[in-house]
Amino acid sequence: MAHVERARVSADPANYAAAEDALRKSLALQPHGNYTAETGMGALAAARHDFPRALTWARAAVTSNAYSAPAHGVLADAYTQLGRYEEAFAAVQRMSDLRPDASSLARASYAWELRGDAPRARALMNRSLREGAGDAETVFARTHLASLAQDSGDHRRALREAEEGLRVAPRDAGLLEARARARAALGDTDGAVADYTAAIAIVPLPHFLIGLGELQEALGHREQAQTQYALLRAQQRLLRAGGSPPDVDDILFEADHGRPARAVAQCRTTLTSRPFLAVHDACAWALHQAGKDSEALHHADEALALGTRSALFHYHRAMIHRSLGNLPGARADLRRALGIDARFHPLHGPAARTALSRIDSNR
Repeated sequence: MAHVERARVSADPANYAAAEDALRKSLALQPHGNYTAETGMGALAAARHDFPRALTWARAAVTSNAYSAPAHGVLADAYTQLGRYEEAFAAVQRMSDLRPDASSLARASYAWELRGDAPRARALMNRSLREGAGDAETVFARTHLASLAQDSGDHRRALREAEEGLRVAPRDAGLLEARARARAALGDTDGAVADYTAAIAIVPLPHFLIGLGELQEALGHREQAQTQYALLRAQQRLLRAGGSPPDVDDILFEADHGRPARAVAQCRTTLTSRPFLAVHDACAWALHQAGKDSEALHHADEALALGTRSALFHYHRAMIHRSLGNLPGARADLRRALGIDARFHPLHGPAARTALSRIDSNR
């Protein structure tokens, strides 16, 4: 599991092979009732975004030990990404009943975030922060508290949460990216560029590269933006060559900055093994950019079916409604997006304000 964590932190999937070797050796030494290794195999499969396999291993672990909280956690993760939300919420509840620690409270927070209850999600993540036993759990909680605040339009709180975390871990890439997003929304673009650059120097995760590239594009720095996009494309080629499936960031990037038809093909591939709401949203946007709005609307509705508070999801559905000629639907979603966070994206935020102004002026 140390190798799995190293892969997450370093963005180097080569660590997954070392993790699998260790776990399979454990299973060879103890083939039956080895719920720790079965849980580890489930977590490894989830890290590789192979959620059907993650579910198989998590079920095996729960069968071996029905009282293992970590096994129920991996079960919840798999169900969530497979779009089986009620089963996921039940698994989170079971995990919390067995062990109400930082890990289970963080999963409970995410469950309520998906259902659009930001106050409850924030309260549970604050409890996770208090229950954390070390710096890693503190950093995780602060990063997600910053994200919850950012996605609710409370950018000053997001900045405070990120800075509190950075006092504990000054070189944590996730916290630097969280502070970059908050600074960008508050108008401190120089600080945001510096934070993004520092985060990318530590670990060039796709959403860091996209975040900096789109901020540079919004500032009119097209050459700097293209540098980040070129780095991302090179990274994508390596990941695809290694068999990694396209992620949400890959699909949205291709839809916005590449070939929408390719983004559609990517999302169809990803949906077969990961029908999660964020994948539905990415698919909706890819289909819209490819001119397939009737099909796109179905996926946009799926993305919002749980009541998730996402300015980006509502913006995507608004543009689909507008293309289909449903101006009242477009207006409602644009107002919802801007009501959640008027500065939700450096490029799409201004586009949302312009679209709403044009719709309102044509009443």
